[in-house]
Amino acid sequence: MGTTAGGAGGALRLPGLHGYAAEFSPYWPGRVACAAAQYYGMAGCGTLVVLEQNEAGIALLRSFDWNDGLFDVTWSENNEHVLITCSGDGSLQIWDTAKTKGPLQVYKEHTLEAYSVDWSQTRGEQLVVSGSWDQTAKLWDPAVGKSLCTFKGHEGVIYSTIWSPHIPGCFASASGDQTLRIWDAKAPGVKLVIPAHQAEILSCDWCKYDENLLVTGAVDCSLKGWDLRNIRQPVFILLGHTYAIRRVKFSPFHATLLASCSYDFTVRFWDFSKPNPLLETVEHHTEFTCGLDLSLHNRGQV
Repeated sequence: MGTTAGGAGGALRLPGLHGYAAEFSPYWPGRVACAAAQYYGMAGCGTLVVLEQNEAGIALLRSFDWNDGLFDVTWSENNEHVLITCSGDGSLQIWDTAKTKGPLQVYKEHTLEAYSVDWSQTRGEQLVVSGSWDQTAKLWDPAVGKSLCTFKGHEGVIYSTIWSPHIPGCFASASGDQTLRIWDAKAPGVKLVIPAHQAEILSCDWCKYDENLLVTGAVDCSLKGWDLRNIRQPVFILLGHTYAIRRVKFSPFHATLLASCSYDFTVRFWDFSKPNPLLETVEHHTEFTCGLDLSLHNRGQV
């Protein structure tokens, strides 16, 4: 795993912008989308930047501005040029990197900050889920001009909404109400409520190799693994971060490997199958580390 922090890395500075999410393209190796905001998302505008890594380093391929902070971004799973972002004004934006102007479409239904957006990865459906500070998650078909369904039940802001990579129509949400919830797009109510932490949960992700395994990251500085067949206690607890965990992602290549980033400025790599699970702590950033992603194309690239 020593290649994680090293290898063909690079840095690109975006003055005046704070990054909130980074997502590798599922189509182009070395292409990354970043959702960013001015003034820590509390005021000002947002920018979607699409970066391309080549031999020389990281280059700016495209940049799109929005009139409010952008907090998350997801690539289309059926068109290599299309992305969706979500924003502090409660709206979702569809962008096309093949065009210089944008957005193609704007969906404004959430009444508070839209903080999370994800495009389904299972075959046979093109669905997007968004999560908002208005305590709802919404389901979208990008070809339809309005949401298909609204999911209510959380008693706090929703920070993270992630599709299952295994089960069609199934997604998870993590909230300030200290719960992780599992939903079925075809049914209105919540399927499962997991009281995962005694703190706000800022991030969750689904294991790519086990349809029953999820991980949560919270303000209590811990990562916890959850087996949906037995939610009485976590399968693993990973300790080491010193401030709130902002995002966590499972590896696309290793069943027991995951990466997390935090307000403690670090990115950490873990293998929950090992007695000493913390593999590496990367201290490259000098500010809050809010987004991270693991490449589907280049093993070990983050």
